[in-house]
Amino acid sequence: MLKADMIAYDKNGQLVMIVEVKNISGKSKEWAAKLRRNIYAHGVLPATPYFMIAMPDYFYLWKNAGNKPEIIEPTYQTDSSVFLKPWYDRSGVSPASMSELGFEFLLSSWLYEIMYGDIDDILRKNGHWLAESGLLEAVREGRLLTEAEI
Repeated sequence: MLKADMIAYDKNGQLVMIVEVKNISGKSKEWAAKLRRNIYAHGVLPATPYFMIAMPDYFYLWKNAGNKPEIIEPTYQTDSSVFLKPWYDRSGVSPASMSELGFEFLLSSWLYEIMYGDIDDILRKNGHWLAESGLLEAVREGRLLTEAEI
């Protein structure tokens, strides 16, 4: 069995997203594309509608990219520091001093809000990339697992 930092299921129990969490900043979309390729090259991960590399400063999201170990640019790249700021403020810890586990917890809290929070509030706080990508609808009322076996 392979492990993923996080996986998300839709409300019908279908696996819709694999999330790789990296508590590092300043990495380009080219770096993210190579990391995605390496992840798929070293394990047999299922093809999912979404694959995300989540970092404190950027989220890189692939939509329907399959599971072949190829360098593919992300479908979406968004500045995560803006919409994660309230989560950092609540935690009292800056992005630079947060541990890997702390960042995973912060990210899972954010994802739970996406799954179960008020849609208008979510779009106001996070921008419309969630709706445009279809990710918001895909994970709504779903289930999130951390350190999950696939």
